[in-house]
Amino acid sequence: MDIKGKVGQRVRELRHELRLSQEALANKAGVDRTYMTDVENGRRNISVEILEKIILALETSFQDFFTAKEFKK
Repeated sequence: MDIKGKVGQRVRELRHELRLSQEALANKAGVDRTYMTDVENGRRNISVEILEKIILALETSFQDFFTAKEFKK
């Protein structure tokens, strides 16, 4: 799995933990719902600025986001 897929998988995992819809997360992060769908499906090469918005909307830190099993090895 490439990095876009790993990021998308982690976003989906954290969104489910918060019991948020894609639309709710997109609104919280200030991005379009269809953009969020593409992120979760690994079809977007997102910028660091957008990634920061999503991570903050997920109420986590960069460290916690990237220490998940998806990013090991």
